[in-house]
Amino acid sequence: MDNTLKKMKLSYLGTGKHKIAVKSFLEQRDAIFLDVRAKEEVETFQFNFQHFNIEVIHIPIDELPDRFKELPKNKVIGAFCSSGTRSAWAYIYLLSKGFEKVKWIEAGNEEIAGALKPGFIFKNL
Repeated sequence: MDNTLKKMKLSYLGTGKHKIAVKSFLEQRDAIFLDVRAKEEVETFQFNFQHFNIEVIHIPIDELPDRFKELPKNKVIGAFCSSGTRSAWAYIYLLSKGFEKVKWIEAGNEEIAGALKPGFIFKNL
């Protein structure tokens, strides 16, 4: 974790390469949408990206240390939560565990729902 945090300099964060916009993420294909929200949040509002060939994996942030090995290291992983705080923690944690293709999805529930207009969905079928 120390080495990961030492990389978090202005030159790293200023490029924005650690984040990904929701539309860009959904165009990745064969990626993992890592939902780190609490079980109750997911039960209330769920995402399904099967038409984008993106697998949704729900691992609450408090379970990530015990379950991160369920995630593949060879796919792009987009960490998501409704506010961006937990997804940032998940992003940094996974980086520290050797996940080089992890991204921090720069969107909350509203931004994702707003991106999923009929035309965007149809374009990606």
